[in-house]
Amino acid sequence: MKVLEQRLQDIAMGRDAAYSDQFVRRTMGKFYGQFMVDSFKRQMKENRKIEELILMFATHATGVLKKEPSLAGDGWKFELNNQIAQFVKLLRECLRNVNHVSQELLSRLDTYTAKLAPTLNQGYTNSDSGYDSASTSRDRDSVTIPSTSTNVADMQLVKTVAVLFKVPENAIQTEVDQLRSQIVSEKAAMTDLKTCLKNLNAGAPFPGRREDFETEAAWQHWKTSEATHLQQLMLIMAQLNPELAKSNPSDVLPSPDLGRPGSVYNGVDSPGAGASRHASISSRRSMFGVTEDPNDDPDAGDDVPTGQQFTFIPPNPKRYYKRLVEYCLVADLEVMLSPEVDDNDEVSLGILSAPHIELINECALRWRVGHSYRAACFLDLVKQFYERNDVPMECIPEALQNVTKVIQENDLEYWPVQDVDYLSSIYAGLFNVFLSSLYHSMDNIPNLKISEIQSFLTVLEHVRDSGLLERFDVDIGARIHDVQDRVRQVSAHWYEVKMQEFTSAPGVNRALPLLLMTDEIEKATKLLDKRFPEPLLGKLDFVSLFVEATVPHLVTDIQNSQKRLFESSMNGPTPDVPIQDIFALYRRLKTILGMYKAFVPEGTFTFEITAFFEPYVRQWLLNTDSKTGHWVEAVSQLASFSGTESHSSSIVDLFDSLRSPINFLEELEWVDDYQEARFFTSLSKTVSKAVDQYCRNIEGLFLTEMFPRPTDHMQPQKSSAWLEKARQLAITGEKRVEPFNFRAESCVKLNNVEAARKLLDNMYNQMQADKKADVLRNAAPPVPQKVERDRFLFSVKIVIAEGLVPLDSNPSSKLDTFVTLSDEAGTRLAKTRTIYESLNPRWDETFDLSVDKPLWVMVSVRDRALIGKHDTIGRAYLCLDPRRFGDFLAHELWMDLDTQGRVLARVSMEGEKDDIQFFFGRAFRSLKRAEADMLRIFIDKMSPFIQQCLSRNVVKTLMKSRDQGLDYNKALGNVTALYRSAIGTTTTEPQIPLPQMEKPRLRPEELTDVEVEQAILPLFDYFDANLQTLNTYLSDTAKEMVMTRVWKEILNIVEGLLIPPLSDASSDMKPLSDKEVDIVFKWLKFLRDYFYANGEGPVPQEVLHNQKYRDILSIRLYYDWTTDALMEECVRMMQQSLRSAPSMKKRAKSVYAQRNLGTIKERKKEKQQEADVTSEQTIMRILRMRPRTSEFIAQQLQIITAMQAEQEARAKELEERKLKRPLASRQGNQQHPPVPPLPGA
Repeated sequence: MKVLEQRLQDIAMGRDAAYSDQFVRRTMGKFYGQFMVDSFKRQMKENRKIEELILMFATHATGVLKKEPSLAGDGWKFELNNQIAQFVKLLRECLRNVNHVSQELLSRLDTYTAKLAPTLNQGYTNSDSGYDSASTSRDRDSVTIPSTSTNVADMQLVKTVAVLFKVPENAIQTEVDQLRSQIVSEKAAMTDLKTCLKNLNAGAPFPGRREDFETEAAWQHWKTSEATHLQQLMLIMAQLNPELAKSNPSDVLPSPDLGRPGSVYNGVDSPGAGASRHASISSRRSMFGVTEDPNDDPDAGDDVPTGQQFTFIPPNPKRYYKRLVEYCLVADLEVMLSPEVDDNDEVSLGILSAPHIELINECALRWRVGHSYRAACFLDLVKQFYERNDVPMECIPEALQNVTKVIQENDLEYWPVQDVDYLSSIYAGLFNVFLSSLYHSMDNIPNLKISEIQSFLTVLEHVRDSGLLERFDVDIGARIHDVQDRVRQVSAHWYEVKMQEFTSAPGVNRALPLLLMTDEIEKATKLLDKRFPEPLLGKLDFVSLFVEATVPHLVTDIQNSQKRLFESSMNGPTPDVPIQDIFALYRRLKTILGMYKAFVPEGTFTFEITAFFEPYVRQWLLNTDSKTGHWVEAVSQLASFSGTESHSSSIVDLFDSLRSPINFLEELEWVDDYQEARFFTSLSKTVSKAVDQYCRNIEGLFLTEMFPRPTDHMQPQKSSAWLEKARQLAITGEKRVEPFNFRAESCVKLNNVEAARKLLDNMYNQMQADKKADVLRNAAPPVPQKVERDRFLFSVKIVIAEGLVPLDSNPSSKLDTFVTLSDEAGTRLAKTRTIYESLNPRWDETFDLSVDKPLWVMVSVRDRALIGKHDTIGRAYLCLDPRRFGDFLAHELWMDLDTQGRVLARVSMEGEKDDIQFFFGRAFRSLKRAEADMLRIFIDKMSPFIQQCLSRNVVKTLMKSRDQGLDYNKALGNVTALYRSAIGTTTTEPQIPLPQMEKPRLRPEELTDVEVEQAILPLFDYFDANLQTLNTYLSDTAKEMVMTRVWKEILNIVEGLLIPPLSDASSDMKPLSDKEVDIVFKWLKFLRDYFYANGEGPVPQEVLHNQKYRDILSIRLYYDWTTDALMEECVRMMQQSLRSAPSMKKRAKSVYAQRNLGTIKERKKEKQQEADVTSEQTIMRILRMRPRTSEFIAQQLQIITAMQAEQEARAKELEERKLKRPLASRQGNQQHPPVPPLPGA
């Protein structure tokens, strides 16, 4: 199309002398305008039909010629035929220099040219074909026989041959004249064609026979095509020279009136009248006639020889043809490489020049060389030239394209067997050549680019897809396997060179070369995967081969470095190989192994990466565990508990530090779920220890603030005067009580514990502790048969001591006591806080002790000394025997000291597990105990003042004030003012003194609610003063907890005002009068309203109306009953309680029940739902104030104790029976060692 476009442009602009006629220029110019339209070009590319192009030209030419006034009548029609003939001639010229144009297309063009020949020759005396044609009439029957020129100058093909073989023109002219006069003639050419046609029908070897084809269909197809083509050549010669047909019967030549033949041979090789004729006679003047039945004998003349003696056909046409093409190739290559051709000039990849193409095609046509052989021959020669480096690589695909075109026109199954075998041998040679080139290109792996081998791949894929290699039994798989091996060798060599480069670099970090190597492998793999996403030739997967070769080498080097890596990562505080590099190597190696699995799915190489790196994780966990204590200490020392934040930043910093190893483990993405669960279990143990240590530190700081030493801290309280006045008015003779006001730092510490619980719960969820526990239970490997001693966790709560005696003889002396727990070797296991100035100290502190065998614990009560050694008040001994506490219940044990007094301990036991939930439970328990201890200290500090304000002395004073006429308003006003002065607060209310002449008002006989409330006004002021601090610095949750505990303490104090504690001994406490009871219950109501404050107070209503509150209200119900009525009701209530009591005592709280906030809330909810049946106890406490009731109370208490013991014994027996069942089945496999005898037993 491009060539035609240029020719049309030249004709329209008058630059082509051969088409200078005005009509031609006008019609061609008109068509050129249409030809340049883009839609027309697209239409031609889609249709790809030459007839469509000719028809479009005819349409435009018709429009131009009809408008021409000089063409009157039907003159424009004759001129139209002439214009169409000129256009067909132009098309033929454009295709002349195109190599391997479709033969069928050229045949059709020659047919159109032959049919239009009379019109084309009209008016022309000398054509460019070399023939001289006289004027002919429009009558088709009168055709003048053209005469031929014998001048070499008129013979283009002869000139081409002369130049090719370097023969001078005069010498070639002499030779032509000799041949023309002796041998060469049109009749000899006609005779050659007739001989070929006769041989074809006779089954002679030339030009072909049945044995040359695999199938009958192929033979018939070729025979029909060959016969048709021979007949067309004969017809054209007869039309050009009718004399050739006169010496033969009429049936020798085919009739020109039949249809167009369907030959597979093309007209680019169209016949002429012999070698002496100009090439245009064959290429541009030839006309295909129609053929008769090929089975008819075309040779009926006597002058047709019967042997294989030809004039124009050599003895071995294919051999001569191949030699000719080789000469032409050499000649054209010499021209291309000559200095006359500039390096920037474009040259044809087909190599052959246009004259040589025309010569080769003409010889192939005359020698009856088929297109199958011609395409294969050209490819063979180009391959040979390429192997000698005479032609570039690009010439091979060009030659292959010619073969493809021929195969498209004539399928391989119709080719002669010899041509197919010839092409197969060429393809096999090409495959070997380019596979070898591909083999040597593998030296650039992994930096190989697709552009470096694309040309090889194009040829190899073409050859492979042809299917011809199977004819020569070429083992493609074996050859490709050689290339695969080469890729593996080059990849392995690349790895060795890179590793040598990395290891030779200076440095002591042995992990660094391995890390760098993993980066290089990943980078190279990604590069190859990007450049070669699909396997080449269906089998050459460079990415897979590269990974398959390099990854095993890497793993081998890592395995060989195992000992040195481990030693270098453990040699001191700053090891040669940082542990971070080890884990970076783990991540990188896991990525590399994932790539290996993805790219080499059938690879047999395996590596247990978890087994290799597990020791490093274990060591890292140990290092983390050892560092955690330092983290906690650093956080505790640098913590700031001031400010307005609800909690200090120290707790956040601590948990951020604890969370970093969790994030680290998660980022490892450990592939073994069981091992990962074990790692997190170990880490949870570290977290539990850190939380426990933090709780101890924070409690120590809290205790320092709550119990300051006189030299360290003096509370800014001005309470001396107020206390003296209060003592004189209400509590004469009692010890002075200083109201304790809380500091902001203490509130923040309590908030820290609450924040720690939330942060710990978040950590529990982040670790997915429940999921990890399930993995440990379900995926644990089989445990080897060995006997392991079970461990047990004892919770020992030191509750209270009674009856302690000071070492000196002063009866007013008090003790500053604390308790220590020591093992059999004297090693201290635990220590309580110090309770100052008390002979009945209450600690309520719990300690966890882990044992694997019975352990004797010495409980020492000691008196703290400011200087020197602490004195021992007394000792008691406790045996923590798993066999004794196997019921997992809480046991209250009163232990008598070896001097005087006793200590109450509450002991419970549970199995200790190496389990993530267990360790989190211990951490939550530590926080809960710290919170409870701090809350208890809050209450301990507030309780003395509450007791002082809500005491029987205040009640008695209030009752006396009514009888004595005391100016009660003034007295209480002074008390309140002094209290406010003591706590350092001011009031904005104006103080208006009474006039001197006005007498103070005397109290009426009955106390009003205002007067009753004013009696405890200092308590309300005290609450107001501290609530300001609590509201500011405590979180909402902590504030509610503190005030709830305060409310419970108030309930306990109010209950103590009304009734004595439960005991079988008689009490000196006397019942209150009805009015006194009314005062107490009014105080209770005022305090409840204060804490509720219409829903805006610090304690919700459901907490205010708890079971204790309801029990106190029930006291008023029984307070006035007679003694007999109370005894009867007590018996009835006790029987009812025993019947409704559970059959067994509930187990003590386990660690597992406190493993997260969810389980803690569930436990708290269950506890709230439990009904406390205490009515009979309330009645017995009232009876203690009645005379002669001690024996009854003691009897009832014994009954209760006996019934509970009996129920617990039955429940314990049932539990032991259940436990023995699985033990019996395991008796043959596992025997627990006997418990050692108790010391001293």
